[in-house]
Amino acid sequence: MPELPEVETIRRQLAPHLEGRVVQRLEILDPRFCAPLAPEALVDAAQGRCIERLGRRGKYFVLELADEVFLLIHLRMTGTLLLDPEPDIPYQRVLLTLDDGHVLRFCDPRRFGTGELVVGHEALEAFFAPRLGLEPLGPELTGARLRALAKGRRAPVKAFLLDQRHIAGVGNIYADEALFRARIHPLRPAGKLTLGQYEALAEAVRYALNRGLDAGGATIDDFRHPDGVSGAFQHEFQIHLRRGEPCLECGTPVVKMVAAGRGTYVCESCQPRPRLRRRP
Repeated sequence: MPELPEVETIRRQLAPHLEGRVVQRLEILDPRFCAPLAPEALVDAAQGRCIERLGRRGKYFVLELADEVFLLIHLRMTGTLLLDPEPDIPYQRVLLTLDDGHVLRFCDPRRFGTGELVVGHEALEAFFAPRLGLEPLGPELTGARLRALAKGRRAPVKAFLLDQRHIAGVGNIYADEALFRARIHPLRPAGKLTLGQYEALAEAVRYALNRGLDAGGATIDDFRHPDGVSGAFQHEFQIHLRRGEPCLECGTPVVKMVAAGRGTYVCESCQPRPRLRRRP
């Protein structure tokens, strides 16, 4: 699933082409994209309006249209936004034609990607408030904030990182990379970390995301830039997908396990497994 660096990479590449342009035509080829909203309602709200800004919140693209109309797009598992690809490219679900003739096509083999219509800034905040937490690239991500969010939580820290209500945009790849950099085992209870560990984790999350951004995101299966080019961060993984390979820090073989229901990669020498508490 595309995570924050992948979504932000796409946003940065598309913004110069979309901002200031008018949505000349919007075609919803798959009604599931915006269900339960009728495709006609989304078309009526967006067509003919100027795209004032292309923003991002967590893993959501935020197309800010004139008169406080917002189109929110989430790529989910396999969605891609492609600018001017071949007209017969497969798995097309949405076509957005701009007033300068460029065409943005949303393609999605598994059809999990979604579109939401929100009207008004207050409604936008109300939509995101229960869904998304801290923006990890901003100054609000600190060890102290993480400690406050995790207080009393027994769930593994990997699950804590993947919960978008805590930190917006972090997924499986960057959680693994951040936990390895912070030397924290993914099964350690989130509420049991020290302040120093929270501070190391905050720094590690920011570092991993920025490294992913610098590399244009990671392409493992479906992720592509708007021009069809793949990301390169998969060539820089320190721990993710490296099962059985020697740890780059200590040489211990990398282990794959399941944490928070996701395939998780860990060096149990650099990231010591939490001790089991003995029952009296």
